[in-house]
Amino acid sequence: MELISLLKSDPVQRARKRCVKKFLHYFKKGYGDPKYLNWERQYKLDAHFQFRQVLNREAYAGLLEAKEYEKIALLAARIESKTNLLFSFEKMALRDAVKTPIGAKSFAVGLFNYLYGEDPLQIRFENFATVVSELPRKQTRVLTWPLLTVFGFIGNPDEHIFLKPRVTQIAAEKYKFDFYYKSRPNWETYQSLFEFAELIREDTREYYPRDYIDMQSFIWVMGSDEYPD
Repeated sequence: MELISLLKSDPVQRARKRCVKKFLHYFKKGYGDPKYLNWERQYKLDAHFQFRQVLNREAYAGLLEAKEYEKIALLAARIESKTNLLFSFEKMALRDAVKTPIGAKSFAVGLFNYLYGEDPLQIRFENFATVVSELPRKQTRVLTWPLLTVFGFIGNPDEHIFLKPRVTQIAAEKYKFDFYYKSRPNWETYQSLFEFAELIREDTREYYPRDYIDMQSFIWVMGSDEYPD
């Protein structure tokens, strides 16, 4: 009885239960709710399916072998453009960065290694961050958290998660999770996001979360103005 009372009085547990309650307020059946699938999951899943159709490992490797770097960059940008994940200035920054042959090649090779390389995720992430940081810049910066993480997320949401900084910070604060955030992309912040996502996965396991699309969507519901408390 004392343990139960302690859990009930724990402010962290209460905060997390409030967050789950908020998610269920909008999507009563959790991750399987038709409204959730329609509003949050399906368009991200559609982008993933399209990516796997045209830029799966075999197709992607073939395009690289043919030195179709501009085509790879165009395909990736076109798939992302059908989502609302990036801000317009980030979409523009990417388009500008891959207009040059050097930028297109660097992006295409870097993204392949990030998605399909054999190294541990940390090394692949840090290498891709370096690639993105060195892409040609016209007006706005290319190295933002959303731009860095969106293609991994679309390409393989079982391994990668998408980071929208302000929304994630708000969600973590509501969830009483100590999110380690630095504005310049770094592995420690990305690792902290995975820890946050896995905590949410555990706390919502009875609603059958599938992948990081579900985890990212939960975070979005907690932190976005689109879903008032």
